[in-house]
Amino acid sequence: MVSPSYFPAIAAVELGFFRKEGLDASIELLFPVTKTFEALRDGQIDFVGGAAHAPLYAFRDWQGCKLLCALSQNMYWFLVVRKDVGAVRGDLRSLKGLRIGAAPGPVDGLKRMLVESGMDPERDMEIGPVPGSAGVGVSFGMAAAKALEEGTVDGFWANGMGAEVALRRGIGTLVIDARRGDGPKDCKHYTFPAFVTTQEWIDKEPERIAAGVRSIVAAQDALKHDPSLAAEAAKRHFPPAELALIPELVRRDAPFYDPAISAHAVDSLNAFARATGLLSGEPSYEQVVATRFQSLWKR
Repeated sequence: MVSPSYFPAIAAVELGFFRKEGLDASIELLFPVTKTFEALRDGQIDFVGGAAHAPLYAFRDWQGCKLLCALSQNMYWFLVVRKDVGAVRGDLRSLKGLRIGAAPGPVDGLKRMLVESGMDPERDMEIGPVPGSAGVGVSFGMAAAKALEEGTVDGFWANGMGAEVALRRGIGTLVIDARRGDGPKDCKHYTFPAFVTTQEWIDKEPERIAAGVRSIVAAQDALKHDPSLAAEAAKRHFPPAELALIPELVRRDAPFYDPAISAHAVDSLNAFARATGLLSGEPSYEQVVATRFQSLWKR
């Protein structure tokens, strides 16, 4: 959660946009994202801000859930390796023989990029959890940066905050920024940060769902116009050092704060999910996206 990955959802709560819509909302960190969607399925939470492909871990073939809007556009993780590896930006072959930390859910994107680059993620390197990342309330990206510094991993695939910390400390080199075009062709469209709920709640409480979508869109607009608001939104959740960094990271990501989910985004998302074994069929756009709320994407 100490990252820019799903930040519009945090801002929508902490800057009062849910409250303005008459919703009493709070933020809960559940890790990993795959377990978060199990909690959504089981009725323990109402909305999820998470990777758009991750609902498929709990909702088979999109049955029972819908994407409400994008929190931002494109796959949003970074690949950082030890500086002494001498990796070249965009060159995934530099990972051969390395130990790479990645969380369940995000790891799907990394493995698919490797396959499309002609590598075998199971044979050519060691990909696994980051030591110390599974505890309650632990930020995966920050744990990954710490593990890189301590030498327990040679690289990590994680959020923008973890990447920024590793780069600023001089311990890592950026190899892939998927959102901005690094990596195999079209990999930036594998997945994206999404705002998600269940079909059951859409059917029972459409007005409350609409209020939630409006809250997210309002937060995106506010952050785009004034990234400094990010510090106010993050102050109850981020440690001091990362709190100081979040306005700059939000400023960089603000051009991607678009709630729209295009047909191309869904086609690419489904193709990625099929390639990784998470999806068996070819669902329509309407089976994936709650189209009744599309008009709320425009302000």
